[in-house]
Amino acid sequence: MHDLALHILLFLFAAAFLAGFIDSIAGGGGMITIPAMLIAGIPPLETLGTNKLQSLFGSGSASIAYARHGHVNLREQLPMALMSAAGAVLGALLATVVPADVLEAVLPFLLIGIALYFGFKPNIGDLDKHRRLSVFLFTVTFVPLIGLYDGVFGPGTGSFFMLGFVSLAGYGILKATAHTKFLNFGSNIGAFFVFLLSGVVLWKIGLTMGVGQFLGAQVGSRYAMAKGAKIIKPLLVVVSIALAIRLLADPEYPLRIWLGL
Repeated sequence: MHDLALHILLFLFAAAFLAGFIDSIAGGGGMITIPAMLIAGIPPLETLGTNKLQSLFGSGSASIAYARHGHVNLREQLPMALMSAAGAVLGALLATVVPADVLEAVLPFLLIGIALYFGFKPNIGDLDKHRRLSVFLFTVTFVPLIGLYDGVFGPGTGSFFMLGFVSLAGYGILKATAHTKFLNFGSNIGAFFVFLLSGVVLWKIGLTMGVGQFLGAQVGSRYAMAKGAKIIKPLLVVVSIALAIRLLADPEYPLRIWLGL
């Protein structure tokens, strides 16, 4: 598995670049990288572990880009990132006992709900709105909860963080995107260390894809900062719906199995 052919590594690099671009704007990069690794013949558990390694480069790269342009203060947001990481550690540890098929069955409908929220709520733009939850409560409740979800399952984490920052913290959509990336970085670190201790991280593949993620995230975050809500909002809707469709179309999707479809 460490000696994949050059064309397979190039394929994974390209998939990671595209994932980094999309993820830095609207989340959902995992719906590109995870299938790409499975197509390349990487076993599922190694795919999950390696995906967390390469995701660190994308979320870290986007966080740095947004911070450099003043859209997020990483030092001030560090407590949130640590809570996200703690939640992800717990989630990754619980992954073996939590019925993941229940999460997978519900997830497409949650993603469709997020798409409808961002698609039809007219006043979501780049300006901040009224905060519904204090910084402290948001940090100790919502953030670790989504981090835990990322550790247990993962797809759609960025969309859930975005929803929280916009609807609960009152952030404009560009500011929400910038803050989401650092929390994604935190949850990726937490889950990554659990997978690392389990010995399921493929370093050569993960680092190759990590370079692609880093570069894609740099391009994507700059594009998002240039276009603002005009690109982030529609792409978030498209990515959420695309991920929902992909999950619903999977022959292994739990509801299809339970209903015999």
